Amino acid sequence: MMNSVQRAAAVLGILLAARGLVPLTACARDYDVLRYGAKGDGRTLNTRAIQKTIDHCSTTGGGTVTVPQGTFVTGMLEMRDDVTLNLEKGAVLQSSIDQKDFPATGPHAQCLLAMYRVNNASLTGEGTLDGRGDRFTVKNEAPGRPFVVLVQNSRNIRIRDVNLINAARWTLRLLASESVRVQGLRIHSLTNYNNDGIDIDGKDIIVSDCNIQCDDDAICLKSDGDSFCENVVVTNCVLRTNRNFIKFGTASRTGFRNIAISNITMGTALDDHLTNWDKRIIGVTDPITGIAGIALEIVDGGVMERVTITNITMDGVQTPLFIKVGKRTPPVGALKNILISNVAAKSCSQISSSITAVPGAFVENVTLRDFMVSVTGGGNLEQATRDVIENEKGYPENRMFGDSLPGYGLYIRHARNIVLDNVQFELLQPDMRSAIFLEDAHDVRIHHLKADPPQGEEPLIRQINTSAITVD
Repeated sequence: MMNSVQRAAAVLGILLAARGLVPLTACARDYDVLRYGAKGDGRTLNTRAIQKTIDHCSTTGGGTVTVPQGTFVTGMLEMRDDVTLNLEKGAVLQSSIDQKDFPATGPHAQCLLAMYRVNNASLTGEGTLDGRGDRFTVKNEAPGRPFVVLVQNSRNIRIRDVNLINAARWTLRLLASESVRVQGLRIHSLTNYNNDGIDIDGKDIIVSDCNIQCDDDAICLKSDGDSFCENVVVTNCVLRTNRNFIKFGTASRTGFRNIAISNITMGTALDDHLTNWDKRIIGVTDPITGIAGIALEIVDGGVMERVTITNITMDGVQTPLFIKVGKRTPPVGALKNILISNVAAKSCSQISSSITAVPGAFVENVTLRDFMVSVTGGGNLEQATRDVIENEKGYPENRMFGDSLPGYGLYIRHARNIVLDNVQFELLQPDMRSAIFLEDAHDVRIHHLKADPPQGEEPLIRQINTSAITVD
């Protein structure tokens, strides 16, 4: 029990905190995992000792659980309310390779570190969480391959400065959570299938200053549940991948709104460890390439609206922009009110940027402003005049229409109210395709287009079943 002095100090702390002078956590304690029996020897299984430290920290009022320098092997750990897990420089939480240490049953998916129904928790420090993904050989989605970090149904979460490496599945999964701040992460996951970098599904989420290298989608927004993925900011990140760099979908059950993405540099991953699992694209000569720089997909119903993407540079990408309304899961959703600006890209395939929907639906109200692409070129007359299949049931990805599109810069089909303002396409070699191909496109306004003319007799802008097209 507290004595009178302790009670007075506690009351004073509460009064000062109420006036904003000191934080309520000013008296929070530090808990070293070594004091609870953990051993950083790279051999001992520390799941029980580290979990005991986390639990005790939470039940005694919260504070910081410190993992010092060393390699601490562990199974799945559960974060608790009001706990900061701090990994000091040189500290490694290393995944056990025994699948029984990652229970397949329970309220959430398997992972190395779970924040499930947690409030006011943080993961910080310059240490590392190592998923040892190369030791999990199960190739299907689940069970068997854990995430590195999973944040699910949680609130007021901070993840800062740590290294997340060698995921067995996705690296960082944010699901049905809100008020999440992710900053300064270094992600390196090139050891297994589906190695996404950060997957975001929730609201009031900020991701900034991250350096991500992974074999699958680098930043992927999803809408798996009954709530919108909304009020999300992603900024100041460097992305390297062999798949999609920024992707919305494929899951789009409810949809996305109020999303701002800015100041992103994109390039291919430095390792081609798993590129053989993806079929090669005809016309691509680079040994390692990304698929799409920006992929916006509504294919499971849902709505995407009020999205801005600006200040983007990309290299080594097959298709700079892929926008798709599909119907993988009926009903057909809606994609509208999108602004993409200040993009400088170098593409490395003949699958040009595209804005398309399925027949009977339209992509609406999309503006591309200050959009500049260096295009591989080399397209022939057959590619310039071919019919493009709808492929309504195909997986939504750039190659769903084949190895090329008939517009070398941009292909637009089933779309209306599209604005192209200062769009520039530079051919790196001659091409017989039109720069822009419009089909079932209506109310398209093209201002200040600068594009190399096609070789041959195809027009600079080809139109099929269009209306209200203005060019100046």
